[in-house]
Amino acid sequence: MNLSDFDFDLPSDLIATRPVKPRSAARLLLAQGDTLCDAHVFDLPGILRPGDRLVLNDTKVIPARLTGQRWRDSAQGRVSAKIEVTLLEPQADGCWSALAKPMRKLALGEVVEFANGLSATVAALEGGLRLRFNLAGEAFDAALDAAGAMPLPPYIAARRPADDQDREDYQTVWARNQGAVAAPTASLHFDQPLLALLHARGVTFTHVTLHVGAGTFLPVTVEDVTTHKMHAEWGEISATAAAEIAATKAAGGRVIPVGTTALRLLETAAQTTGHVTAWSGETDIFIYPGFRFNVADGLMTNFHLPKSTLMMLVSALMGPDRIRAAYAHAVAQGYRFFSYGDASLLFPNSDANEW
Repeated sequence: MNLSDFDFDLPSDLIATRPVKPRSAARLLLAQGDTLCDAHVFDLPGILRPGDRLVLNDTKVIPARLTGQRWRDSAQGRVSAKIEVTLLEPQADGCWSALAKPMRKLALGEVVEFANGLSATVAALEGGLRLRFNLAGEAFDAALDAAGAMPLPPYIAARRPADDQDREDYQTVWARNQGAVAAPTASLHFDQPLLALLHARGVTFTHVTLHVGAGTFLPVTVEDVTTHKMHAEWGEISATAAAEIAATKAAGGRVIPVGTTALRLLETAAQTTGHVTAWSGETDIFIYPGFRFNVADGLMTNFHLPKSTLMMLVSALMGPDRIRAAYAHAVAQGYRFFSYGDASLLFPNSDANEW
């Protein structure tokens, strides 16, 4: 299974740098087996069935991108260097793992000063940058919220800087558990009116948590994709969530994760027993063609990067030929791609709906 098997041509003008308004106005490519239908996200109440359960990732994106200054004494006096930091995840010792640019400008023990009284000491460089901040708890959260910017994906950040609008756009309406540095982007298409209509239709919701890490944007660098090592992300499924999913399965309803993050978490929890149980910990599950799905009956997800692990995941669910056909259709019809782009609703079985 080669990396080139998951490549496709994407015109650069199809990469979305802003979402459509309202959220539910995004286009939706409905794939049911071999059948493709063009729709919109606001059509979901007519597409989904009573008894279907959407599984939603309630992680909350933190404003993890910081710009600061490092000061150093020299023969010419006190000089500064601009340092751009992206926080990754908190560590057990109170530090944060992080990325910095340029790393060569930092030395162990130096202090980087950010806005709003926030600063950090370089606690480690070997094995990855670790920063110890001068604030903790609610004081840290407030200072980070004031000083930080949303960590937009590289393909957006290369075209424009993050701004205040991204604080709303790059966050789901149900976000509550802080800790992600990337959004579960399929969930960005939902707003409260759409959720109300789905509820009235008899569609139910279950919340799980997977804190999406910056590793989600790392490229696959091996030609034999089966040798790729996934980054680990922390997730949790409560006993209540597991019971809700089990009840839906027992009643003959469909379990449909919204986003690949929710799907990966569910399938992680079901690997041992074949069904979802309460679970928490780090998952580095890698889903590619040949994977046996135990939980997901379908998937709502955005359109993914060529040669990415997420292209491999959707190819595993639908089959590589069907995904190639779906993506060729999306490109031909001008669907918008990636985090702020349009969505797809994927059902491997052709008898999914009458819509």
